[in-house]
This record gives sequence, structure tokens and C-alpha cells, in this order.
Amino acid sequence: MTGPTGFRQTERQNQRNKQNFFIPAAALTVSPSRSQFFSRESVSLSCEENSSSAGWTVWRNTTTETRTQCGDGWGEPAGSTCKISYLYPDDSGVYWCWSSREGAASSSIQLTVTGGSVILQSPVLPVMEGDDVTLSCLTKTTPSNLPATFYKDGSLIRTEPKGHMTLHHVTSSDEGLYRCNISGHGESPSSWISVEGLVLATRCTTNKAAALTVSPSRSQFFTRESVSLSCEENSSSAGWTVWRNTTRGTRTQCGDGWGKPAGSTCKISWLLPSDSGVYWCWSSREGAASSSIQLTVTGGSVILQSPVLPVMEGDDVTLSCLTKTTPSNLPATFYKDGSLIRTEPKGHMTLHHVTSSEEGLYRCNISGHGESPSSWISVEEKPSTPDPPTSPPSTTSSSSLCYFPSYLLPLLSKMILVVLLLVLLRRRCFQRKSEGNQDIEGQSITYSNVND
Repeated sequence: MTGPTGFRQTERQNQRNKQNFFIPAAALTVSPSRSQFFSRESVSLSCEENSSSAGWTVWRNTTTETRTQCGDGWGEPAGSTCKISYLYPDDSGVYWCWSSREGAASSSIQLTVTGGSVILQSPVLPVMEGDDVTLSCLTKTTPSNLPATFYKDGSLIRTEPKGHMTLHHVTSSDEGLYRCNISGHGESPSSWISVEGLVLATRCTTNKAAALTVSPSRSQFFTRESVSLSCEENSSSAGWTVWRNTTRGTRTQCGDGWGKPAGSTCKISWLLPSDSGVYWCWSSREGAASSSIQLTVTGGSVILQSPVLPVMEGDDVTLSCLTKTTPSNLPATFYKDGSLIRTEPKGHMTLHHVTSSEEGLYRCNISGHGESPSSWISVEEKPSTPDPPTSPPSTTSSSSLCYFPSYLLPLLSKMILVVLLLVLLRRRCFQRKSEGNQDIEGQSITYSNVND
């Protein structure tokens, strides 16, 4: 791949592959198509959707905000597109598309905004195995063809005199964190480059063979707490592992700089705010991913204890406002989508028989202690119950005579048909015999009359 045209073509192809690989209903595109930006630049994020009626919108997680929608204090929404006219470093984070009607999310992307003067232009989406990938080291004010040094996972690759480096026929070994440096101008932030295999990228996986569980079962944590994440799997041979997207690392596996893996379980013993992000299970053997969950780690003293996974329509849901050091039954005020719900004297609020209208961003506040981060609560429609099975035949003697095994019904039908045919043939034979007797009897009468 050489030149901007090839770059855009590969991006579009990766876009389609990524869309098929995760949830094929929508995919997030970025214009200009790069993952790093300078302060005060602008960016447009669009949800490319197959169904315009799905109501896809752009959401994000940053170090200052958790799961907020375009227009909720940032960005200018216009249908399924969001424009940020003036980027700042605190706009760095994970972005994705979400549809409350479909109850689905696109795959996420990592955007980084730097206050420095050097950025690395690299693919926003995973690249296809075997493709060529060109990385460019750009400065804010000077020409983009200055000599630049490139690094992968902290190790020097090489220095390019024109500031552009091409990775030819990439493989999984090319995955990693890349950055660049221009002497006298500075160093870029790091960006993760992900490589997808040809087989995996063309598979559309909708059947989730594993589910991610969290212990303790909540979506918010205090700094220095511990958490255990496990992939509950139907097949132990599938090789499920825990992955995540955070503001400091995109698409990284447990054990790759965070967490301690043990089979399909990952334990983080010392949580920090930078561990906030999206977590999911992944199996390279199956080419499948579980649904993702959002975990938030706060340096504050108040959290909201809420369900990690979607709740079932009609169920009761209890939210608890907890402090780090004091009892958990202090009076707390609860909010939904920024609006006051009510104050509970014991710090617990129950939503009875929830419906889709209860979906939204919830947070709580304890006077004198502070406010929790926001967490999204999703409500799933209760599956329709099948009609109850018909009652089995009675065991009385009269009813048991009418019972016939279903697997013998075809044979029974053939037997009945044969019996009917036999009855018809027998009746026809009797009819013909009767007609023959009548003819003989008539002939004998005529003969006697002639003699007379």
C-alpha cells in the first residue's frame, strides 16, 4: 500500500471487515482518518449504518467522562454523525457507536489528542494481514517530510529520512504500540496497531459462546481495589481470554502490561483510574468475541453499585450509593441522564419492574463525600414464553387405547390406507358377484319359458 489513495482503500476494506467481524449493523469512521490529533484540530465521527432507522449515535469514554453521548457536554450531533470542532487532550479516549433500539454497539476506536507538536499518523482500524501499512510522523507547523525515528513497543525500528515508514505484508508479529520522534520537535504519543487474520476478518460471528463475568459484580470500583474477570465458556477448548480497550491501551490482552491471566480468568489486584474501559472475552480459535462490559475506576470517594450486565425487562433493580470508608447506608441522591430522581435515606434505590424507559446513565451523590461516576443501565426485552405443552394422554384404560406413538403414525397411515383399499376391493368384488348371479338367474327363467 503506497500513497493516500491506497491508505483510504485499505481503511475502507478494514472498515467492512471490522463491521462483519463484530456487529455488522454499524461501524464508526473518523475524518480525517487517523487516531492522533493536535490540540485545537477538528474531527468528524460517523456511524456507517445498514439501517437508518436504528438510531445510531456516537458515545465515548475518556479519563474525565464515562459513557457519555455526543451532545452531552461535548461534540455537535447531526443524526448519526458527531463533530468536535475544537479538540483538547481530555477528548482522548475510546469512541464507539451505540443504538438503544438495536441494543448493540459497534467496535470501539481509540483517539488521542496531544498538546505536543508531533503526532503519528497510523490506521484507526485494524489492518489486514498481508497488507502494507505506511506510518507518517507529522509536526504541527513544519513540513511533514522531516527525518523521523520510529519505535515499536519501546524499541527502535529505524530512522526514515522523509518521515514515512512502510511495513510490508504485515503479520500478527507487527501488532504493537508505535510512536515516532522528530529531532528538535518532540515525540508523538503511542498508538496501537492491530492486525487481523484473513480468516478471522471475513467471519461474521453473532453466536456468543462465552460471557464475561465480574467479581465483585459491579461496574464501578475505587482505586486500589481488586477485581476478577472470567470468561464463562461452553467449550474449555476454545481458549477464551480477557481483552480490553482503555485510554492508555487499545485492544490489549490480559497479561500484556495489565492483569494476571489464569486460563480464562484475569485478575487485576491493584486498580487505577487508567484501568477504566471496555472489557470483553475473545477466542482466536473460534474467531468470536463476547459482549463487552464497561468498568470504571474512580479516584473519588463515592461509587454507584449497579448491574454490570443488562437487566431483564420486568425485573427489580437496586442501586446503591457507596462511600470508600464510611457505612453504606448514608442518605444519597440519585440521578438519571442528569435529572434528579429522588433522595433515599438509606442510600439504596430500587427500580421496580423495569422497562426500556429505565435505560440510561445513572449516578449518585452523598452530601459531604462527593459524587459517583456515571454508569449505563441497559434493559433487555424479556423473551417470549412458548405455549405450554399439551397434557399427555390420561392413564385410564379407555384413553390409553387411543394413544399411539408419534413415530409410528406414518406406518399407521399406510396401514389404514391398505385396509381401505382392501375394503373397497372386497366391496367391488361382492358387487360384481351379485350382478353375475342376477344375470344367471334371469337366463334360466327365460329358458324355462321357451320350453313352455
